[in-house]
Amino acid sequence: MSEKRTPVVDALGGLLIVDKDGGWTSHDVVAKSRRLLRTKKIGHAGTLDPMATGVLVLGVERATKLLGLLTLTTKAYAATIRLGQSTITDDAEGEVVATTPAGHITDAEIASGVAELTGDIQQVPATVSAIKVNGERAYARARAGEDVQLAARPVTVSRFDILARRDIDTGTEQFVDLDVEVECSSGTYIRALARDLGEKLGVGGHLTALRRTRVGPFTLEHARTLEELTAASEAEQPLLSLDIDEATRTAFPLREIDEKQADDLRNGRWLDPVGIKGVYAAVDPSGRTIALLQESGKRASSVMVVRPSNL
Repeated sequence: MSEKRTPVVDALGGLLIVDKDGGWTSHDVVAKSRRLLRTKKIGHAGTLDPMATGVLVLGVERATKLLGLLTLTTKAYAATIRLGQSTITDDAEGEVVATTPAGHITDAEIASGVAELTGDIQQVPATVSAIKVNGERAYARARAGEDVQLAARPVTVSRFDILARRDIDTGTEQFVDLDVEVECSSGTYIRALARDLGEKLGVGGHLTALRRTRVGPFTLEHARTLEELTAASEAEQPLLSLDIDEATRTAFPLREIDEKQADDLRNGRWLDPVGIKGVYAAVDPSGRTIALLQESGKRASSVMVVRPSNL
């Protein structure tokens, strides 16, 4: 029987922000991180497509309980859209279904199409998304040859900027590649934006590159690649991006509490409300987060006790 390996972080844990490489699934990243940190208690706060790179937020040990409470409702991406070609998956990994010359499309026409896809919009998710249809993932049904029809959903695209345009003429095909930056609500599909922009311009479109640069308050500045994390592990350096106190200070409003209040929270009691909306962190005089609270009526009750009395 193999010897049980001791985790390299304490029982409280924290967040690991990974700069995911292309070709890795989110599950692959979790599995690799479990080996590096020598613990099974790791989960992710939302997936990232294998083709995509960039920010993936993982919770480790007790901080896995934070993942469902984090306000990760806004995300930011850098992407490349190819106009003039449609694929079955709306990205470069799918089979090409149509090619139409796009060189004649003007910058003004592109700007008009982008404007129509900015703000509060209705978006039909990509057919190969992870949305469940009658209990089964849409991508599984699509790959089985089923004609999957998904309903439009409300999403918000707060920023959709064109950074650069490149006209590509292969002699037989004319494409326009657009480097873009997008800020949007959770649940927005960037490849669906590429598809819809292409449709509006009458030439089709798909996504050729995608990099997530921010999830909620967590950015690439917090992140390291798996290669960097492996090197840090071999050098016995700290692996967590943020310990549980740094994570809660970054993600939530703060309320300072005294030792008696901290003791009440550790033992499952509630505090008087102070008028803070949403989930917030209650921090003791030494700067440690004791609990995450939410106010309702005359109580500020714990939605997660970070440091219970028995820990």
